[in-house]
Amino acid sequence: MTVQLLGISNAIVDVLAHVDEDFLKTIGAAPGSMTLIEKDRAREIYNQMGPATEMSGGSVANTVAGFANLGGTAAYIGKVKADQLGTIFNHDMRSLGVDIRLKAAPGGAPTARSHVLITEDGQRTMQTYLGACLELGLADITPGTVGAPKAILIEGYVFDIAEGPQLAQRAAEIARGNGTAVALSLSDSFCVERHREVFLEFVRNDANIVVADEDEINALVGAADFDATLEALQDFDQLFAMTRSEKGSVILRGDEKVEQTATPVETVVDTTGAGDAYCAGFLYGWVNEKPLQKCAEYGTHCATKVIQQLGARIEPGLLDDFESL
Repeated sequence: MTVQLLGISNAIVDVLAHVDEDFLKTIGAAPGSMTLIEKDRAREIYNQMGPATEMSGGSVANTVAGFANLGGTAAYIGKVKADQLGTIFNHDMRSLGVDIRLKAAPGGAPTARSHVLITEDGQRTMQTYLGACLELGLADITPGTVGAPKAILIEGYVFDIAEGPQLAQRAAEIARGNGTAVALSLSDSFCVERHREVFLEFVRNDANIVVADEDEINALVGAADFDATLEALQDFDQLFAMTRSEKGSVILRGDEKVEQTATPVETVVDTTGAGDAYCAGFLYGWVNEKPLQKCAEYGTHCATKVIQQLGARIEPGLLDDFESL
């Protein structure tokens, strides 16, 4: 199988449950927040949650899953343990046709999970235990696990892992030898602030594509607003795909600039995963050598569909009836 996209990221199982506001008060979670928790706390919350849906999650894993459902061929590198949730993660990804490159670890920390607590208004409150995903290491990145895909997508959160910067560097070196493009997803603006100098160096020396939202790209170049960011990006050679919520998106590569308007939506159900979906659509267009305008349209279409549903998963065949395909 010729792989078009390889994702490298934190492997997290999303445990989704509908709860009321009293439940959030009981566990002391502020509505709409994302809190990192420890293993014992994760077990406590899981036991209190009641019926839940469990599926593979994490930003780049969502993009890879969406890319596969659009019809792309995909592979994935991330660390899970050989436990119940690790089995769920790998089975879910494989069921979409994604080639899982690492075996589940027999020991170490339990598989990472994010307890996604959804209240009646559609708001998500997340209690996240990172567990095994933080044990991804340099030894996991080899010519055999990376292969020769058309593109690699590395999650910014990987740089929070102890060996993260080094393993990202190694993946980029292997990619260069194979003529593989390297894409970096900036994850969130706080992540950018934590690793700004390292990110800038990686973007300049190793990345071909950068995927980010407006806040993230502003943070990367240290700009106060998006206009200043566009000015700063004139010094870069990379391809930038930048989302701006209701303002649409901007694709920039040197002197080439594509502005894509957002599609009006009557009811926004859940914005979680919109950026991941945009990334999936954009990269699906890019690996299939579509013009940048078409890539932006694919990304917008995917994001528009995802914000009108609960959950970040792109449904199979989403682009099949897309009029501008």
